[in-house]
Amino acid sequence: MPRRRAAHPAAATDWWATYFDDEYLVEFAPLFTPDGDRHEVAALLDALALPVGGRLLDVPCGQGRHAHLLAEQGYDVTGLDYSRPLLARAKARGTGPRLRYVRGDMRALPARWTGRFDAVCNLFTSFGFFGDPADDARTIAEFARVLAPGGLLAWHGGNRDGVMAKFVARDAWTSRGRVRVEHERSFEPLEGILTIRTTLRRGRTAAMRTHRIRLYTPTRLAELCAAAGLVVERALDGWSGKPVHRRSPELLLIARKPARKPARKPAR
Repeated sequence: MPRRRAAHPAAATDWWATYFDDEYLVEFAPLFTPDGDRHEVAALLDALALPVGGRLLDVPCGQGRHAHLLAEQGYDVTGLDYSRPLLARAKARGTGPRLRYVRGDMRALPARWTGRFDAVCNLFTSFGFFGDPADDARTIAEFARVLAPGGLLAWHGGNRDGVMAKFVARDAWTSRGRVRVEHERSFEPLEGILTIRTTLRRGRTAAMRTHRIRLYTPTRLAELCAAAGLVVERALDGWSGKPVHRRSPELLLIARKPARKPARKPAR
């Protein structure tokens, strides 16, 4: 069997290698609420319809806001993330026999995980980070590899069509500690890259941060899934449970890894 190619190590220019830290948590704190997390997990479980006790992979898991709740619901959960600060936050919330966290790169999941999980969850626009779009395809292929036959991929993130239909070039809010968060966005349509320049203002001081995400249409995501051997069963308007439409800013896509075909009996 050929050896799997190792993932490229993070380079100094890879924004995602350092972005997900305590400042990231400050930036998006208004979105990380217990009620919101519980709503998302409930909608996710409705979409997956997995029996309690199933094995789930939350990747990347961030600070564990979904993984922790999934484990509380009786699932066997593994969270994987590249960020040491976020993994530390996740572990501080608690681990146990049904919840563990691992540091790693989602482009090259552990070889021992082949066929292990009943569901893989990629949530909160945690995709399209890499400079080379081939790495996004590789990530979907890794998700497919670690799924058991009949297992499900739940992909949740921005829908390119809807984001562009309601494009917001600038907005701002106040986060915890009276930090003023300002976003300035630009979009490069050929590569599909959304660039978000963030300013965090604390009184008279300001810190600048930038992150970039490659946005996808449902059509292109379905193509990536098909190339990895996954069959898209549903494309929903975010957590609403309704079908996705052109102006949906968010997409929840559910794709299945086909069950193994029964072995053919030899001809007599």
